[in-house]
Amino acid sequence: MEPGIFDCHHHVGDVRSFMPLTGDEDAPTDGDALAAERDARVAIMDAGGVAQAAVIPGHAYPRARGLADTREVNDRIAAYRDARPDRFPVAVGVVEPTFEEHGLAELERCRTELGLVGISFHARFQGVSMDSPWVLRYVGRMGELGLVPVLHALTESSDEALWKTAAVARAFPDLRMLVLDAFAAFEGTREAFTVAERCPNLIFDTSLAYNFDGLETFARTFGADRVAFGTDLYSPPLGRRISHLIPQIRESSLTAEEQAQVLGGTGRSLFGC
Repeated sequence: MEPGIFDCHHHVGDVRSFMPLTGDEDAPTDGDALAAERDARVAIMDAGGVAQAAVIPGHAYPRARGLADTREVNDRIAAYRDARPDRFPVAVGVVEPTFEEHGLAELERCRTELGLVGISFHARFQGVSMDSPWVLRYVGRMGELGLVPVLHALTESSDEALWKTAAVARAFPDLRMLVLDAFAAFEGTREAFTVAERCPNLIFDTSLAYNFDGLETFARTFGADRVAFGTDLYSPPLGRRISHLIPQIRESSLTAEEQAQVLGGTGRSLFGC
Protein backbone atom coordinates (compact mmCIF):
# COMPACT_ATOMS: atom_id res chain seq x y z
CA MET A 1 0.00 0.00 0.00
CA GLU A 2 1.24 3.50 -0.84
CA PRO A 3 2.18 5.19 2.46
CA GLY A 4 0.48 8.44 1.46
CA ILE A 5 1.60 12.03 1.08
CA PHE A 6 4.49 13.17 3.26
CA ASP A 7 4.85 16.92 3.86
CA CYS A 8 8.48 17.82 4.62
CA HIS A 9 7.80 21.36 5.85
CA HIS A 10 5.53 22.14 8.82
CA HIS A 11 6.34 24.82 11.39
CA VAL A 12 5.07 24.80 14.97
CA GLY A 13 5.06 28.21 16.65
CA ASP A 14 3.79 31.77 16.82
CA VAL A 15 4.15 33.94 13.72
CA ARG A 16 2.81 37.27 15.02
CA SER A 17 6.27 38.74 15.61
CA PHE A 18 6.92 38.76 11.87
CA MET A 19 3.37 38.51 10.43
CA PRO A 20 1.25 40.81 12.62
CA LEU A 21 -1.74 40.73 10.25
CA THR A 22 -2.51 37.15 11.23
CA GLY A 23 -4.53 38.24 14.26
CA ASP A 24 -4.26 38.60 18.01
CA GLU A 25 -4.58 34.95 18.97
CA ASP A 26 -1.48 33.41 20.53
CA ALA A 27 -0.10 30.27 18.97
CA PRO A 28 -0.10 27.61 21.71
CA THR A 29 3.18 26.40 23.14
CA ASP A 30 2.26 23.80 25.77
CA GLY A 31 -0.42 21.86 27.61
CA ASP A 32 -4.00 21.44 26.42
CA ALA A 33 -3.67 24.37 24.02
CA LEU A 34 -0.83 22.69 22.16
CA ALA A 35 -2.76 19.42 22.05
CA ALA A 36 -5.65 21.32 20.47
CA GLU A 37 -3.26 22.89 17.96
CA ARG A 38 -1.98 19.44 17.06
CA ASP A 39 -5.52 18.14 16.59
CA ALA A 40 -6.31 21.11 14.36
CA ARG A 41 -3.17 20.47 12.31
CA VAL A 42 -4.11 16.82 11.83
CA ALA A 43 -7.58 17.89 10.68
CA ILE A 44 -5.99 20.26 8.13
CA MET A 45 -3.78 17.42 6.92
CA ASP A 46 -6.75 15.07 6.65
CA ALA A 47 -8.72 17.62 4.66
CA GLY A 48 -5.79 18.05 2.27
CA GLY A 49 -5.02 14.36 1.93
CA VAL A 50 -1.66 14.48 3.73
CA ALA A 51 -0.75 11.39 5.74
CA GLN A 52 2.38 12.55 7.59
CA ALA A 53 4.59 15.58 8.06
CA ALA A 54 7.96 16.64 9.41
CA VAL A 55 7.68 19.35 12.08
CA ILE A 56 10.11 22.23 12.59
CA PRO A 57 10.00 24.98 15.25
CA GLY A 58 9.14 28.47 14.09
CA HIS A 59 12.30 30.54 13.88
CA ALA A 60 10.84 33.71 15.40
CA TYR A 61 10.83 32.35 18.96
CA PRO A 62 12.07 34.62 21.82
CA ARG A 63 15.78 34.18 22.60
CA ALA A 64 16.30 36.52 25.55
CA ARG A 65 17.79 33.61 27.57
CA GLY A 66 19.99 32.48 24.71
CA LEU A 67 20.77 28.79 24.47
CA ALA A 68 18.25 27.93 27.20
CA ASP A 69 15.42 29.17 24.97
CA THR A 70 16.74 27.17 22.02
CA ARG A 71 16.94 24.03 24.14
CA GLU A 72 13.33 24.48 25.22
CA VAL A 73 12.21 24.92 21.61
CA ASN A 74 13.97 21.69 20.66
CA ASP A 75 12.48 19.88 23.63
CA ARG A 76 9.01 21.01 22.59
CA ILE A 77 9.35 19.93 18.97
CA ALA A 78 10.56 16.50 20.08
CA ALA A 79 7.57 16.21 22.43
CA TYR A 80 5.24 17.32 19.62
CA ARG A 81 6.54 14.46 17.48
CA ASP A 82 6.28 11.98 20.34
CA ALA A 83 2.62 12.84 20.97
CA ARG A 84 1.59 11.71 17.46
CA PRO A 85 4.42 9.73 15.85
CA ASP A 86 1.93 8.17 13.44
CA ARG A 87 1.35 11.59 11.86
CA PHE A 88 4.62 13.34 12.71
CA PRO A 89 7.29 10.64 12.44
CA VAL A 90 10.20 13.06 12.36
CA ALA A 91 11.10 16.39 13.90
CA VAL A 92 13.76 18.94 12.97
CA GLY A 93 15.45 21.20 15.50
CA VAL A 94 17.04 24.66 15.55
CA VAL A 95 20.49 25.83 16.65
CA GLU A 96 21.53 29.48 16.38
CA PRO A 97 24.77 30.25 14.47
CA THR A 98 25.24 33.39 16.59
CA PHE A 99 25.85 31.11 19.59
CA GLU A 100 29.04 29.95 17.82
CA GLU A 101 30.86 27.18 19.70
CA HIS A 102 28.18 27.11 22.40
CA GLY A 103 25.73 25.62 19.89
CA LEU A 104 27.85 22.58 19.05
CA ALA A 105 26.77 20.63 22.12
CA GLU A 106 23.13 21.34 21.28
CA LEU A 107 23.62 19.76 17.86
CA GLU A 108 24.76 16.57 19.56
CA ARG A 109 21.94 16.71 22.12
CA CYS A 110 19.37 17.11 19.33
CA ARG A 111 20.65 13.94 17.71
CA THR A 112 21.51 11.68 20.63
CA GLU A 113 19.00 12.71 23.34
CA LEU A 114 16.04 14.07 21.38
CA GLY A 115 16.27 11.90 18.27
CA LEU A 116 15.82 14.84 15.90
CA VAL A 117 16.65 14.12 12.26
CA GLY A 118 17.84 17.54 11.10
CA ILE A 119 18.55 21.14 11.96
CA SER A 120 16.81 24.05 10.26
CA PHE A 121 18.50 27.32 9.31
CA HIS A 122 16.43 30.41 8.46
CA ALA A 123 19.08 33.12 8.13
CA ARG A 124 16.67 36.04 7.90
CA PHE A 125 15.59 35.27 11.49
CA GLN A 126 19.00 34.29 12.83
CA GLY A 127 21.13 37.38 12.36
CA VAL A 128 23.56 35.77 9.93
CA SER A 129 24.04 35.14 6.24
CA MET A 130 23.45 31.59 5.01
CA ASP A 131 27.12 31.28 4.05
CA SER A 132 28.23 32.32 7.56
CA PRO A 133 31.34 30.48 8.79
CA TRP A 134 29.32 29.21 11.74
CA VAL A 135 26.56 27.83 9.51
CA LEU A 136 29.32 25.98 7.67
CA ARG A 137 30.87 24.81 10.95
CA TYR A 138 27.51 23.53 12.18
CA VAL A 139 26.70 21.80 8.90
CA GLY A 140 30.04 20.03 8.98
CA ARG A 141 29.33 18.72 12.47
CA MET A 142 25.80 17.76 11.44
CA GLY A 143 27.22 15.58 8.69
CA GLU A 144 29.29 13.74 11.30
CA LEU A 145 26.22 13.29 13.51
CA GLY A 146 23.89 12.17 10.72
CA LEU A 147 21.65 15.27 10.88
CA VAL A 148 20.04 16.64 7.70
CA PRO A 149 20.72 20.35 7.01
CA VAL A 150 17.42 22.11 6.24
CA LEU A 151 18.14 25.44 4.54
CA HIS A 152 15.46 28.08 4.02
CA ALA A 153 16.09 29.99 0.80
CA LEU A 154 13.44 32.68 0.59
CA THR A 155 15.30 34.67 -2.03
CA GLU A 156 13.59 37.99 -1.26
CA SER A 157 16.01 38.02 1.68
CA SER A 158 19.61 38.62 0.64
CA ASP A 159 20.76 36.56 3.62
CA GLU A 160 19.05 33.54 2.08
CA ALA A 161 20.14 34.02 -1.54
CA LEU A 162 20.41 30.72 -3.37
CA TRP A 163 24.03 31.31 -4.30
CA LYS A 164 24.80 31.29 -0.57
CA THR A 165 22.92 28.00 -0.20
CA ALA A 166 25.05 26.70 -3.06
CA ALA A 167 28.19 27.70 -1.15
CA VAL A 168 27.08 25.52 1.77
CA ALA A 169 26.22 22.63 -0.52
CA ARG A 170 29.52 22.75 -2.38
CA ALA A 171 31.47 22.79 0.89
CA PHE A 172 29.94 19.39 1.75
CA PRO A 173 29.18 17.73 -1.61
CA ASP A 174 28.52 14.29 -0.10
CA LEU A 175 25.88 15.54 2.36
CA ARG A 176 22.28 15.70 1.16
CA MET A 177 20.48 18.89 2.18
CA LEU A 178 16.89 20.10 1.93
CA VAL A 179 16.23 23.57 0.48
CA LEU A 180 12.92 25.20 1.45
CA ASP A 181 10.95 28.03 -0.22
CA ALA A 182 13.24 28.44 -3.23
CA PHE A 183 10.34 28.54 -5.72
CA ALA A 184 8.52 31.42 -4.01
CA ALA A 185 9.43 33.93 -6.75
CA PHE A 186 10.21 33.88 -10.47
CA GLU A 187 13.89 34.81 -10.13
CA GLY A 188 14.42 32.24 -7.39
CA THR A 189 12.80 29.58 -9.55
CA ARG A 190 15.16 30.39 -12.43
CA GLU A 191 18.16 30.45 -10.13
CA ALA A 192 17.19 27.09 -8.61
CA PHE A 193 17.86 25.38 -11.94
CA THR A 194 21.42 26.69 -12.03
CA VAL A 195 22.07 25.85 -8.37
CA ALA A 196 20.57 22.35 -8.72
CA GLU A 197 22.83 21.60 -11.68
CA ARG A 198 25.93 22.67 -9.78
CA CYS A 199 24.90 21.07 -6.46
CA PRO A 200 23.49 17.56 -6.97
CA ASN A 201 23.31 17.05 -3.20
CA LEU A 202 20.46 19.58 -2.86
CA ILE A 203 16.80 18.57 -2.69
CA PHE A 204 14.17 21.28 -3.15
CA ASP A 205 10.71 21.46 -1.61
CA THR A 206 7.55 22.80 -3.25
CA SER A 207 6.65 25.35 -0.55
CA LEU A 208 5.34 28.77 -1.62
CA ALA A 209 5.38 27.92 -5.36
CA TYR A 210 2.64 29.76 -7.25
CA ASN A 211 1.97 26.66 -9.34
CA PHE A 212 3.63 23.37 -10.27
CA ASP A 213 4.64 24.37 -13.80
CA GLY A 214 8.22 25.34 -13.03
CA LEU A 215 8.64 22.47 -10.60
CA GLU A 216 7.37 20.01 -13.18
CA THR A 217 10.13 21.11 -15.56
CA PHE A 218 12.60 20.99 -12.67
CA ALA A 219 11.61 17.40 -11.84
CA ARG A 220 11.86 16.45 -15.49
CA THR A 221 15.32 18.03 -15.73
CA PHE A 222 16.91 16.78 -12.51
CA GLY A 223 14.68 13.89 -11.44
CA ALA A 224 11.68 13.56 -9.16
CA ASP A 225 14.01 12.50 -6.36
CA ARG A 226 15.26 16.10 -6.24
CA VAL A 227 11.78 17.44 -5.37
CA ALA A 228 9.97 16.97 -2.04
CA PHE A 229 6.40 18.02 -1.30
CA GLY A 230 6.27 20.75 1.34
CA THR A 231 3.69 23.35 2.35
CA ASP A 232 5.27 25.65 4.98
CA LEU A 233 2.17 25.10 7.11
CA TYR A 234 2.34 27.10 10.35
CA SER A 235 0.38 26.95 13.58
CA PRO A 236 -3.00 28.70 13.63
CA PRO A 237 -4.09 31.36 13.02
CA LEU A 238 -1.82 31.49 9.95
CA GLY A 239 -2.00 27.81 9.04
CA ARG A 240 -5.44 26.87 7.78
CA ARG A 241 -5.11 24.75 4.66
CA ILE A 242 -2.82 22.46 2.69
CA SER A 243 -1.11 23.47 -0.54
CA HIS A 244 -3.06 23.88 -3.76
CA LEU A 245 -0.28 22.02 -5.60
CA ILE A 246 -1.44 18.47 -4.90
CA PRO A 247 -4.05 18.37 -7.71
CA GLN A 248 -1.55 20.00 -10.08
CA ILE A 249 1.03 17.34 -9.25
CA ARG A 250 -1.59 14.63 -9.84
CA GLU A 251 -2.53 16.18 -13.18
CA SER A 252 1.04 16.82 -14.34
CA SER A 253 2.93 14.94 -17.03
CA LEU A 254 5.03 13.15 -14.41
CA THR A 255 4.49 9.40 -14.29
CA ALA A 256 2.60 7.88 -11.37
CA GLU A 257 5.92 6.70 -9.94
CA GLU A 258 7.42 10.19 -10.26
CA GLN A 259 4.37 11.78 -8.63
CA ALA A 260 4.64 9.35 -5.72
CA GLN A 261 8.32 10.25 -5.42
CA VAL A 262 7.54 13.97 -5.16
CA LEU A 263 4.54 13.51 -2.87
CA GLY A 264 6.31 11.35 -0.35
CA GLY A 265 9.22 9.25 -1.51
CA THR A 266 11.81 12.01 -1.60
CA GLY A 267 11.04 13.39 1.85
CA ARG A 268 10.80 9.99 3.50
CA SER A 269 14.07 8.88 1.94
CA LEU A 270 15.85 12.04 3.06
CA PHE A 271 14.62 11.82 6.65
CA GLY A 272 14.72 8.03 6.90
CA CYS A 273 11.09 7.51 7.85
